[in-house]
Amino acid sequence: MISLAQRTQHYWPDGARCVIGLTLDFDGTSLERGRGQLPYGARSHGRYSAKCGIPRFVDMFTRQNVPWTFYVSGYDAEVSPDLVRSISRSGVEIGSHGYFHEGTDPGDAEPELLERTHRLLTEITGIAPRGWRSPSGHKTARTLRKLRELGYVYDSSDKDFDLPYLARYDGAVRNDYVCLPNNTSSLDDFPFYRVSYTPPSEVLDHWKQEFDAIYAEGGYFNLTVHPRVGYGSGSPARVAIVERLIEYIKPHEGVRFVGMLELAQWCLTRPDEWRRDWSGQ
Repeated sequence: MISLAQRTQHYWPDGARCVIGLTLDFDGTSLERGRGQLPYGARSHGRYSAKCGIPRFVDMFTRQNVPWTFYVSGYDAEVSPDLVRSISRSGVEIGSHGYFHEGTDPGDAEPELLERTHRLLTEITGIAPRGWRSPSGHKTARTLRKLRELGYVYDSSDKDFDLPYLARYDGAVRNDYVCLPNNTSSLDDFPFYRVSYTPPSEVLDHWKQEFDAIYAEGGYFNLTVHPRVGYGSGSPARVAIVERLIEYIKPHEGVRFVGMLELAQWCLTRPDEWRRDWSGQ
């Protein structure tokens, strides 16, 4: 059994005490289109992403000058290619996020959907994505085999650990693919704004508390936000609290903001450092 004291002896890029990953899931109209719904009227939330939410986040992250990672579905990239292209050209990492934001395991259709989104993102941005986040949490050995075939080196879909770890599938631990967990219960805006309808000020206090606790353990903080109106953080007050969170984190000694691919590559090239206290699943 690994004690808490042992688990806090982590090693991060540049000798940082704590790493911060800021991630955004595009979540435009792909969700509705995948369900056979027209994204208008009561179902128009996803249209807000490209029109208002994403530009507002881009402006904020530019002001803060921190790295971030953007997960995009194939369909949303097709609908908003110029937006996705411009974000990529600004230096932001673009990762894959399903094709129609599939709500269930797509079964035998999944390999083709993964290929389609990979091809679209590569053609639009000129850069092949190397990171993936499941649009709805489904993930199988079939998924990972296809992602590795396409050249991916990480995904940020699992919820089962506080730190990065090597993927395990087909009965073996893989030394070429790392899992970067995302906490969709307490470091994700969706449950606060769509389930409990928590005011932004209270969400900010909660995220500060989560950071304080992770920082005390010298850990890994992965925040997930969504630009959809009503479902996430795209509106003015909600983007503002993400900026206030970044401003709260920045002055802490030993904090390192990282892009998710940067972190994954660091983990894969320095296994003796980041795996010092964790060697399995």
